[in-house]
Amino acid sequence: MKLNRRNILIATVAAAAGIAQAQTVSDTEIVVGTHIDLSGPAAAGMPMLRNGMQMKIDEVNAAGGIHGRKIKLLVEDNGSQPQQAVRAVQKLIKSDNAFAILNSFGSGPNAATVKMANDAGVIVFAPWAASGIIQKVSGNSPLLFTTVQNYDTTTAYGLAWALKNWKSQKVGVIYQEGPFGDLVRAGVNSALKEAGQTVAAEAAYKVGDIDFSSQVAKLKAANVDLIIAGTLVRESVGVMSEVKKLNWSQVKVLTTIPGRSTIVAKLGKEATEGMYGIGGWKLHDPDTSDPAAKKFMADFKAKFNMDADENAANAYSYTSWFIAGLQATGRNLTSQSFAKAMAGMQHQDFTTYTRQAFTGNHVSPELASIDQIKGGKWVQIAAPSGK
Repeated sequence: MKLNRRNILIATVAAAAGIAQAQTVSDTEIVVGTHIDLSGPAAAGMPMLRNGMQMKIDEVNAAGGIHGRKIKLLVEDNGSQPQQAVRAVQKLIKSDNAFAILNSFGSGPNAATVKMANDAGVIVFAPWAASGIIQKVSGNSPLLFTTVQNYDTTTAYGLAWALKNWKSQKVGVIYQEGPFGDLVRAGVNSALKEAGQTVAAEAAYKVGDIDFSSQVAKLKAANVDLIIAGTLVRESVGVMSEVKKLNWSQVKVLTTIPGRSTIVAKLGKEATEGMYGIGGWKLHDPDTSDPAAKKFMADFKAKFNMDADENAANAYSYTSWFIAGLQATGRNLTSQSFAKAMAGMQHQDFTTYTRQAFTGNHVSPELASIDQIKGGKWVQIAAPSGK
């Protein structure tokens, strides 16, 4: 696994300049901070994260808070930039005395800040980032709790399923340059090695790329029968659109966990019809039959006048797990007492495939499904499996 040297340098400098202090809470309030992309490339999706967190916190505060304390959420902008994230986290620690950082967004911003936060005694809970990388940068801190399934292991599961069920013989990979792509490729290589195969062709893209014609053309020239797409939302749509433009009906496209998003189906429309995806959590539409999901979506719509997507649901879910840890810790709340209580906490709700807990401070078990876009929606075609 490769780490971005620039982000490691930023993290090291930030930690050295950072703030070796024990975070405390007042008699009446627990300050929780987050840093998300309010002004950068992912800004359009951030209201879902912010509102999902705020909704759960408002519910808890309306019921009296946690052991006599209300929760205060502070939201900072990281612009998807590591340097900006460092400034945001320094503010949360130094000026705001945040007890925890919750649902912070982006692998780069989290890699640049997690060690600084943990070294200051701040809990970092459910960062939206490549978990293995964040754990490594933190030094496997006991104050870090990661909830995003690892991209390498889930990619390996998805490809192993495809090799078994589709009998794929020539596998191609389109991947993002950097840590995310490195993890996807590691998962691909692991599954292919187990099957006695190697990658037939691969093509990289850079963050921000919008044209994927050359990458898809390269894999078509190699006559692959399966494309593993290490792609996010816009990139997943771009890759599948190019496949459709070429009338390449003989190939299957399987996107990894970040690309299996309801936004992909809605944004891509006909272009993404038939695409496959590796899913790490349950998806729900407003017409869901799940009572808990139905209530969440109705309450979210009433409160924010927008339909919740899986990002809002996951932010709500992770916040619920974090708050359950606060409740279990009791009135004597410190970073260490919270970490001890959280180690024994289990979690299951309308977003999860099964009951989850933390093993080595990382979510367990890691289950993933195989889904396909049919009629504009992701439909599960293989039940969740993993370890």
